Amino acid sequence: MRVAVVSETSAVDKNPYILGALDGRGLDVVNAGMAERGEEPELQYVHTGLISALLLESGRVDLVIGGCGTGQGFLNAVMQYPGVFCGHLLTGLDAWLFSRINAGNCVSLALNQGFGWAGDVNLRLMFDQLFSGAMGSGYPAHRSEPQAASRDRLRVISRVTHRPMAEIVAALPDEVVRPVLDHPAVRAALSIETIEDVALREALMARAGATMASAGAGAG
Repeated sequence: MRVAVVSETSAVDKNPYILGALDGRGLDVVNAGMAERGEEPELQYVHTGLISALLLESGRVDLVIGGCGTGQGFLNAVMQYPGVFCGHLLTGLDAWLFSRINAGNCVSLALNQGFGWAGDVNLRLMFDQLFSGAMGSGYPAHRSEPQAASRDRLRVISRVTHRPMAEIVAALPDEVVRPVLDHPAVRAALSIETIEDVALREALMARAGATMASAGAGAG
């Protein structure tokens, strides 16, 4: 499983704890957001929401681990996009139930609120449960089939109620798109030129080209 860690500015100091809690699980982990304080461009949760959606939509990763101070901002930001199914996790039980019942592709963590003594241990305990057993196996067991049917319906609903991702990228304001496409870790993780979805690739390349042209004009 390929997992992206996407950290934003208010909780960037927790990035090493997240990476440490993921270590040793046989996962292919990419650090696709901020890695340290003071890094430019600075990413807010409105940016990490878009980054996460792009990584999932382009097939670069199977699961995104994000969050913010409370986890609520990132949760609301990332759920604005098609094909994203995010859970807000505070405990190991949250993680276990989300994995078994919802089997989503994104989790949001509260990385400041309540992150005190042994906060790093709580992260490890949550990931123990998130990555144990088969995602979507259901709970209770006799509810596994209707739960799977609900997930399938939710995927249909998400596509019906959202514009295609390429259209979203083309329409978003510069203050959302530019920090995303300017960030070195995001560019490396996305590798825009090799995205298989032609419409999404062209939309991103057009925005990336406009961003570089704007930066060049500003430098002159």
